[in-house]
Amino acid sequence: MQTVNVSKHSTQYYLDLEEKYSAHNYHPLPVVLSRGKDVFVWDVEDKRYYDFLSGYSAVNQGHCHPAIVKALVEQAQRLTLTSRAFHNDLLGEYSSYITRLFNYDKVLPMNTGVEAVETAIKLARHWGYLVKRINDQQARIIVCEGNFHGRTSGVISFSTDPSAKDNFGPFMPGFIQIPYNDLDTLAAVLKDDSIAGFLVEPIQGEAGVLVPDEGYLRSAYELCKNANVLFIADEIQTGLCRTGRMLACDHEDVHPDILILGKALSGGCLPVSAVLANDEIMLTIKPGEHGSTYGGNPLACKVAIASLEVLQNENLSENASVMGDYFRKKIQELQSPHIEKIRGKGLLNAIIVKHKDKNAAWELCLELKNNGLLAKPTHGDKIRMAPPLTINMEQIDDCIEIIRKSLLILD
Repeated sequence: MQTVNVSKHSTQYYLDLEEKYSAHNYHPLPVVLSRGKDVFVWDVEDKRYYDFLSGYSAVNQGHCHPAIVKALVEQAQRLTLTSRAFHNDLLGEYSSYITRLFNYDKVLPMNTGVEAVETAIKLARHWGYLVKRINDQQARIIVCEGNFHGRTSGVISFSTDPSAKDNFGPFMPGFIQIPYNDLDTLAAVLKDDSIAGFLVEPIQGEAGVLVPDEGYLRSAYELCKNANVLFIADEIQTGLCRTGRMLACDHEDVHPDILILGKALSGGCLPVSAVLANDEIMLTIKPGEHGSTYGGNPLACKVAIASLEVLQNENLSENASVMGDYFRKKIQELQSPHIEKIRGKGLLNAIIVKHKDKNAAWELCLELKNNGLLAKPTHGDKIRMAPPLTINMEQIDDCIEIIRKSLLILD
């Protein structure tokens, strides 16, 4: 008989502890989780929930996938960190594996997603000066309004979200904001010879799962190519099978000049991110010009290989595509007056809540929690729906019934 790990403390005990000692930089649902397996998580009182956030798409492979955990435990008992002051026996193996998988010459390993974004920006600028021959200190990056690439002081410099920017300046110059999904404006701005790169999310997740027009990515890529500008794809959330292909860019056969990966690159086990590019771009970086103490550590390398193998061996791209289509179809069949729209691709979806109460999405998420499903609002009236990619049709049906029942609270 399986032993259930039930905490001796109540939910409120842990909520009070965090409130007193942890920074108040998040506004989480009032649930305290203690374990997870596949598509499910359990709270400290042993109530089970469907996880429809998946660690912001970090656990695409499902919680505590046994193959990934096995790789983690075995390597943790052998060697975890050497720093890049020395070689280790896994960095080369991992580099070979991931570059071949995504068809790039080189990988620059980092840890968190935002570190990878900062790395890509530095790399694009470096290429701009050394290869494109942009005048010193003039290289600029085009970004999109509504973007979310992280929260470092550099990255928030080109955010359009007041909660990310207000009272955190002064900000880093060198960025041009344009509307998302706007090819005409992109074409006009690309006429500037000082542009080094165009940084874009194939789908804007934090903005509410905004899916651009079909053909947008391909056309944007070609515009960049014609202007000798690097197309930089932030696939930290959209990549690694989430949208029904290995990369969201694959839907339009776009091979980014610089590819940024993170989140599910470790299956949710530890921070692992990566920047991939070909030699003409990557080899502009010389020893001492960029790095990270933990970047490329043997533990991360072993876990990343296992995580990528799970995605392929379990055909999670295909499952995300089929289950995503099915999920959107079943949501539409609810014909709820409180769902204005369902949008997304694969298993990266969002529902837009229609209600006179501006807090309706939050209240709906609380009711979903009460009924056994965890999701979180983004930008007020939108609720992201992104379960692990291992979810099956029977589980989707169960979740649809939870959503149907929970919507009644808005009547």
